[in-house]
Amino acid sequence: MGTSFTVFLKEVLDNFRDRRTLGSALLMGPIFGPVLFAFVINLSIERSLESAETTLKLPVIGQEHAPNLLSFLHSRNIDAVEGPVDEAAAMEAVKVGTHDVVLVIPEAFGEQLSEMIPARVALISDQANSDADRDARRARNALRAYQQTLAGTRVMARGINPSTLQPLNIDEVDVSTPSGRSAMLLGMMSYFFVFAALMGGMYLAIDTTAGERERGSLEPLLSLPVTRDQLIYGKIAATCLFMTLSLMLSLTAFYVSLKFMPLEQLGMTPNFGPAVVLAALAIFLPFILVGAALMTLVASFTKSYREAQTWLSVVLIAPTMPILIVSILTLRPRTEFMFIPSLSQHLLLVDMVKNEPINGLHVAISVASTLVIGIVLTWACARLYRREGLLG
Repeated sequence: MGTSFTVFLKEVLDNFRDRRTLGSALLMGPIFGPVLFAFVINLSIERSLESAETTLKLPVIGQEHAPNLLSFLHSRNIDAVEGPVDEAAAMEAVKVGTHDVVLVIPEAFGEQLSEMIPARVALISDQANSDADRDARRARNALRAYQQTLAGTRVMARGINPSTLQPLNIDEVDVSTPSGRSAMLLGMMSYFFVFAALMGGMYLAIDTTAGERERGSLEPLLSLPVTRDQLIYGKIAATCLFMTLSLMLSLTAFYVSLKFMPLEQLGMTPNFGPAVVLAALAIFLPFILVGAALMTLVASFTKSYREAQTWLSVVLIAPTMPILIVSILTLRPRTEFMFIPSLSQHLLLVDMVKNEPINGLHVAISVASTLVIGIVLTWACARLYRREGLLG
């Protein structure tokens, strides 16, 4: 154990001397992700709130045919402005991005309303454009409200109570909590945590395996009075340390970033205080051993630093794929999911962010299964280093 600790100290000190690698491992991975996440979320929230509060300037063709409609739109914070000359020109203007959305009111609009037949209007937009789709949604909702107003007026004119057109009165009861709603947005944090942890140890895992083989320093190390098991255990332990430091920095960066996100304006209250940060660190620690052993094992098969970087880029992606799939499918935690490293940690973190009770069995399975996989991978690394052909 003492010899492994000596190897551990040697690898840690060597890595701390490499400022560029240290900066990439402990700054770019853990800090850049949370900062980018906070910037994108803040920008999205600000644009959504601004869109809801500002007056929508809606280009309208045929304004003279529907003055009542335009007055109604104005009451909904939508002002009509001069539009293209005709519907064909409007479609071209939306395609090239001159306008986000255009409302076309045909000349027969007023006559059709008077004759009690459905009056056609055209709302032209590019739904592939998120900004245009947001403005089109505002205009569409306003037009539907006008439609309901006209329908109510018509039935009242015939002495019918407008409520007869609405046989059902649907009360939507939302049982979600502010913390639960925030999890929809913050559930991807675990993706950044896994990525940051792997980035924190990747360069050290490469340097202590393929890097030493490329520099020719691996053979002198193997000739020292130290077993190969002790050598690889020290290397993996050093990688674990840097992965843990990177994970801690990423957790701290997210904790600070959330302070600057106006999530309360969206009815969200993230449950990510100091206690949750420490709990998240605890549930992700078993994954550290899996990541360190896996990267060391893969890098040990490579012949050069560049080749190791290529292969470990795949290792960076693989553990994050289950998180992305589950996030897209919005699957709830199940016992069988707890046997999958990275995925089990993600599901437990989501429950913590939602401030929901944590299933003790799920925690036990996640920790135990992840540790077992990490130990098996570490054993595989030790077995690989016992091979005589390691230097070949």
